[in-house]
Amino acid sequence: MVATIKDVAKLANVAPSTVSRVIANNPRISEKTKERVREAMSELGYHPNFIARSLANQSTQAIGIVIPGSADKAFLNPFFPEVIRGISKGAHQKHYALHMSTGETDAEIMEGVVQMVEGKRVDGIILLYSQVDDKLTKYLLRKKFPFVIVGKPFKDVEHITHVDNDNYRAAKEVTEHLIQLGHERVAFIGGNLKLVVTVERLLGYEKAIRNAGLVYRDDYIIHAQFLKEGGQAAVQELFNLDEPPTALVVADDLMALGVLNTLDDMGINVPNDVSVVSFNNVMLSEVSRPPLTTVDINIFQLGYEASKHVIQLVEDPMDPIKRIIIPHKLMKRQSCREYVSTKKTTTI
Repeated sequence: MVATIKDVAKLANVAPSTVSRVIANNPRISEKTKERVREAMSELGYHPNFIARSLANQSTQAIGIVIPGSADKAFLNPFFPEVIRGISKGAHQKHYALHMSTGETDAEIMEGVVQMVEGKRVDGIILLYSQVDDKLTKYLLRKKFPFVIVGKPFKDVEHITHVDNDNYRAAKEVTEHLIQLGHERVAFIGGNLKLVVTVERLLGYEKAIRNAGLVYRDDYIIHAQFLKEGGQAAVQELFNLDEPPTALVVADDLMALGVLNTLDDMGINVPNDVSVVSFNNVMLSEVSRPPLTTVDINIFQLGYEASKHVIQLVEDPMDPIKRIIIPHKLMKRQSCREYVSTKKTTTI
């Protein structure tokens, strides 16, 4: 015989409504009561019918995740599996399912989001990117639909809850690190300039260069995809210059892996000939040759906080708009060293 919510209530010596609140993880129920009810559920083999509950509450009990680009390309970058792992952790704690949407173009991504919203497939949405002049955020704001951005909104910052790192400061700090090592020819390899994260990191790099009194060179700025191939193409362009850089700020670890491989193919040694610093601190950065100096942006925590706060917006539409900044840390490894001039001096 299948156990019912009334059976659980009787065994735990509580009202059926209390069992429902425990299933919903209501904060007003004490941990002691929650534990007693969960023990009763386990003993009876009771499993909540979340579909029925969702219908009763007019809720899908699901969160949508919007990934930039196609899934096959996005999941080549370790950032996305890790941030989704964090989102999944937060969603699981509140018994929410996840619904992912991707698209090759902005139009396809928009179509997927409209289907989620208009079709009432999800209760809230997490955008895993922030884009300059993004029509998607305008649509969600107009619909007053709960959503959170992983990244900094380009506009309407005061109206959008977002979870981000201080990318401007992080890029400024890593560029200063290279300058302190004696490098004066520091190049920047970033992602698409439509992405706010690229703009923020480029501005931080530029600020460090100008503060140090160095020349800001347009030919030292390369933009490519956040993929291994993007790093390869960028290196070939930079090191065909008459005066190539001695240090590189790379906006993503996967791009940096392409950078390291291409430099090795060209017979350029890291860190003896050129220093490289990157962002994200994914597992690749520790096992690369040499291990990458990189910025740990706490990817899992970005996802977890985004999940937690979008659910708060779903459950309480009056929840105030928040800006959650996740701390970063420079992980110093073997891809950087002090600059040593290779110019020969003549003694008299």
